[in-house]
Amino acid sequence: MHTPDAATATHCPYCALQCGMNLRPAPDGAGAAVEERAEFPVNRGALCGKGRTAPAVLSSRVRLTEPLVRSRAGQLEPATWEEALDAVAAGLARTRDAHGPDAVGVFGGGGLTNEKAYALGKFARIALRTSQIDYNGRFCMSSAAAAHQRAFGLDRGLPFPLEDIPRTGCVILVGSNPAETMPPALRYFTELKANGGTLIVVDPRRTRTAEQADLHLAPRPGTDLALALGLLHLVVAEGRTDDAFIAERTTGWEEARAAAMAHWPELVERITGVPVPKLREAVSLFCAPSSAMVLTARGPEQQSKGTDTVGAWINLCLATGRAGRPHSGYGCLTGQGNGQGGREHGQKADQLPGYRKLTDPAARAHVASVWGVDPDSLPGPGRSAYELLDALGTDVRALLLMGSNPVVSAPRAAHVEDRIRSLDFLAVADVVLSETAALADVVLPVTQWAEETGTTTNLEGRVLLRRRALTAPPGVRSDLEVLHGLAARLGVEKGFPTAAEEVFEELRRASAGGPADYSGITYARIEAEQGVFWPCPQGSAGQPRLFLDRFATEDGRARFAPVSHRDAAELPDADYPILLTTGRVVAQYQSGAQTRRVDELNAAAPGPFVELHPRLAARLGAVEGTPLAVTSRRGRAVAPARITDSIRADTVFMPFHWPGEGRANTLTNPALDPTSRMPEFKVCAVRVEPLG
Repeated sequence: MHTPDAATATHCPYCALQCGMNLRPAPDGAGAAVEERAEFPVNRGALCGKGRTAPAVLSSRVRLTEPLVRSRAGQLEPATWEEALDAVAAGLARTRDAHGPDAVGVFGGGGLTNEKAYALGKFARIALRTSQIDYNGRFCMSSAAAAHQRAFGLDRGLPFPLEDIPRTGCVILVGSNPAETMPPALRYFTELKANGGTLIVVDPRRTRTAEQADLHLAPRPGTDLALALGLLHLVVAEGRTDDAFIAERTTGWEEARAAAMAHWPELVERITGVPVPKLREAVSLFCAPSSAMVLTARGPEQQSKGTDTVGAWINLCLATGRAGRPHSGYGCLTGQGNGQGGREHGQKADQLPGYRKLTDPAARAHVASVWGVDPDSLPGPGRSAYELLDALGTDVRALLLMGSNPVVSAPRAAHVEDRIRSLDFLAVADVVLSETAALADVVLPVTQWAEETGTTTNLEGRVLLRRRALTAPPGVRSDLEVLHGLAARLGVEKGFPTAAEEVFEELRRASAGGPADYSGITYARIEAEQGVFWPCPQGSAGQPRLFLDRFATEDGRARFAPVSHRDAAELPDADYPILLTTGRVVAQYQSGAQTRRVDELNAAAPGPFVELHPRLAARLGAVEGTPLAVTSRRGRAVAPARITDSIRADTVFMPFHWPGEGRANTLTNPALDPTSRMPEFKVCAVRVEPLG
């Protein structure tokens, strides 16, 4: 038990590093101070500006502190919790009774704790009996997850701990800018270089991370697949394959090799814009040391061919023996705070807890036995995230949304906003009145990271524990309490406890024997060991490093993917001649619903902008700081020009943290990867015009 002024060891609420910090309540009970937690191995005390200022969103000045229900006059007005929960349960039940269970949807978030993600998936399938549940993590890591599963039989973002990065010989960092997206992680790459290793960064922009690289490759957006195939072609042509590894530990090489050999260097240069000498230099740097890694992030993943693109980078690792060995391998730098755990325990359309497949009869039987229901009562797979949002107001007529802000974060956002507005009923549980919550019929104010206990799983697969450090304001309840109250009103009196540790104990049983087995993890172990790596069956120490003896496929071999380049879903033409790519800035996070309420962060990043090359600016007549209209086939956004030679001359960049006329996702293309159902956020065709 903590005394009122004692510091609590916890974790940052933002990105997937889940940096350790200590949180000390202010003596007057108003707010809290962040203190260094140097002993936590991931960040070793370092924090970015978002982490340092995280307690600012705890203030009653910026957050919700009472339920809101829309009146007959159309205004959101304060209500009691009983009134609000009654209204939500009635709205969901009314729709279910009139149109069937699948007319009710549930949309979750990659920031929810494991306990909340687990309970939300259970609530959808037990209390609502709907198949229509997915979460915004589909927009972040799903392509890498699908490629990981296909190649290795198991998806954990990093199959090795971050501490292995400085010990390898070379890292190819593809479509990632940790200097801005997760600054404390940059030290691993600076340590890599200090140890004599090399860093190759693949990015259309010369980002702060790319400036640290030994080699920067700047391909046209949407051509990462061709780039990876061209590098593999050179590996083969130069005799750099690890034939013994290929023979002993992989399958499918001949088909993958044949596909790569169709991508000769000069062709790849024409597709990507990366000169052949740089392709050869990259192969030399990657193959020279005895160990190497490829790490991808949203750049290659948020494409309509993201799964194949990641598969091509995995092929490069397998062909050179850079997988399943110490200090080598492929990894995904997960984005959201619990993006890893969020996709493991049941809030994804096709999964049950423990990363089990919803279509697997044995998986259904196991989870149903834990839940005390008939396996046949569990609904089948539902729609993926964008497809679910696109169906709102037609097939899906009521929605419960927790921890997401799709009005800002979804592709083709104006269309998604229209779909949300067309719902018969919308309930949102959130910390702040986000742009999506402002459209709801009922808004439920819920606790934040510092006011609740629960686990998250960081990008390494390390399961962590956030302990409650502060008391939430009166009028605020936890998401677990919300689900408990709604389930009871919908006729399910048991099975939805409000204590996080009780939920975690059930999660352990539900995950036991599954790919993401948490059954050997306890709160006590997490605290004692600074986190526990999954898979961790009962009696296991956990596994920081995967695949060293065998891969998780049936035969223990990794699978090559026979992939070939194909164009982005939308290419420039006479009407839309310029490429748009999107991303983040260091001072804001995701849709900005929380960070845009922090004065210090807003001072550093006050609003959207359009980044463009001086040559493009001169051709358009654009001037620094003046407004530009950026138009795609889906809509128009307006933001001031930021002119820099750090971007390709055929490409513009916009950050996606802001609503309103500067909303970048008004422009983005919802074209979906056929496997992962990931939208193509990272590339679309636009027209850019100065205003005034």
